[in-house]
Amino acid sequence: MIQPIDPARDAEAIARIYRHFVTDTDISFESADEPPSASQMRQRLEDFLGEFPGFLWREPDGTVAGYCYAHPWKERAAYNPTLETTVYINPVYARRGIGRKLMEALIDECRRRGTVSLIACITAGNEASCAMHSALGFRQVSYFSAVGRKFGRWLDVVDYQLLLRPVSSGLDTPEIIFDTNHSTHR
Repeated sequence: MIQPIDPARDAEAIARIYRHFVTDTDISFESADEPPSASQMRQRLEDFLGEFPGFLWREPDGTVAGYCYAHPWKERAAYNPTLETTVYINPVYARRGIGRKLMEALIDECRRRGTVSLIACITAGNEASCAMHSALGFRQVSYFSAVGRKFGRWLDVVDYQLLLRPVSSGLDTPEIIFDTNHSTHR
């Protein structure tokens, strides 16, 4: 079942899922030698989940199978209508549609809040993530070569974008809604 992330309750489970991607894959660019602890993950989540949405998938036995959230894409104010998405699924639960369902909930919530554009920054070669984002309507908008290095090799990055509403080139300013009232999705 999809639920809003509660940093105090969920940071340890989220850090456990993320640790695999940090230490064993090149999907995350964080140093494999320093995966974030539960307390560091809690702080990260608290830093942006007060303003931006985040969801997790909790199995009936209480196990967190995956999570996703939105956060600022860039720091400058002009980028405020655009958010970056993050989604990670415990490999034990991969290929069951959990990532897609989480992302659908995130997209709906971002749209409700007035977000204009979502960006997914994906390590090139992560075919599962690229395919999921494409199926959700994201389109590849960039390819950056050799922008990261992990496990002794250079890594490329692709950006995928989803426009949540039509925009003009005029001076219309969307109303962005930041709140902590998350609904539970099934």
